Amino acid sequence: MRLSLYRLSCVVLLLATYAGAPAQTAAPATTPARQPAPTRDPRTPGYVEAKDLPDGQLPPADQDGNFILGPTHQPAPEAVAHEGIPHGDVGEFVLSSADSKIYPGIAREPNTFGTPDQNDPAKLIVTTSHPAPYTRKVTVYVPKQYVAGTVAPFIVGADGPDTLLFTVLDSLIAAHKVPPMIAISISNGSGDAQGSERGLEYDTMSGRYAEFVEQEVLPKVESQFHVKLTRDPEGRATMGGSSGGSCALIMAWYHPELYHRVLTYSGTYVNQQWPSDPKTAHGAWEFHEHLIPQSARKPIRLWMEVGDRDLLNPNVMRDNMHDWVVANENMARVLKAKGYHYQFVFARNAGHTDRTVKQQTLPEALEYLWKEYKY
Repeated sequence: MRLSLYRLSCVVLLLATYAGAPAQTAAPATTPARQPAPTRDPRTPGYVEAKDLPDGQLPPADQDGNFILGPTHQPAPEAVAHEGIPHGDVGEFVLSSADSKIYPGIAREPNTFGTPDQNDPAKLIVTTSHPAPYTRKVTVYVPKQYVAGTVAPFIVGADGPDTLLFTVLDSLIAAHKVPPMIAISISNGSGDAQGSERGLEYDTMSGRYAEFVEQEVLPKVESQFHVKLTRDPEGRATMGGSSGGSCALIMAWYHPELYHRVLTYSGTYVNQQWPSDPKTAHGAWEFHEHLIPQSARKPIRLWMEVGDRDLLNPNVMRDNMHDWVVANENMARVLKAKGYHYQFVFARNAGHTDRTVKQQTLPEALEYLWKEYKY
């Protein structure tokens, strides 16, 4: 049944490309509207067995496993700013590509995307990507509870700034549900998908982005905000949505000596990597296809979510590796088989990186993420 639905969806979405971009031929005068993704049933044969929660209820913050929530998504109390509690200080600084030894900057020409390799449909050829400068903001949240001179845990987030994260942390830290942590919200280097700076940063299966953060971001955070960041991987977390989510896991996977905690919304565990690398020929799809099943369990704790209307995008590649729901379901299956501490939330009535779902679940997700951390 699942395969039939997938094939039907592929027919419906045949002309779609990632993020609505047209193929790399001459741009048409008008681009057809991208068809919405079909609604997937969490009880589809082949999906993981999951506990169906009453509408409005969240999973317990101390339980591993698979959960189904929705269809309504009311903001959690912690997602709204409250008076009478300490509010963290938020500031920012700007990074320039001219100062980066790791990411000097690329961009893909507007209205271009790529073409599949005739010898390998899972490989996209992009000829319109070229060097290009960028600037990006790094937004930093320092809780009022931070004691000057002490070493603090922290969370690194993609596609910043994430003001919802800062608001939620105010409440959770005040209630002693998570440790007083610094939040570092990093904007991407622009663009999206293959051939873009964002795609290069977030979808590349290597330790490069984690090394960029370690070498070019964290020292500036410490010097400009007069804080000390822990070197203990148990006190370091990553988070993100879509390709920012796959990036969050990539950081911990390739550098488990740096990060042990990962939080993802609609993680792009699909075939988006560019340039292609034969060691991970299917990009982040490799996580559930080969890497996790064939590797010893790593000390990573993972919270992840997918929506029932999350992306299903055959695009020009038609490689059967661009269904975000199937990818996240597969992730849950292999994580369980390997004995990871993980919590997987399948959200009914939810799209890709659904804002209402994040407002509902982020406090519980952060509580789960930081369980067993001693502070």
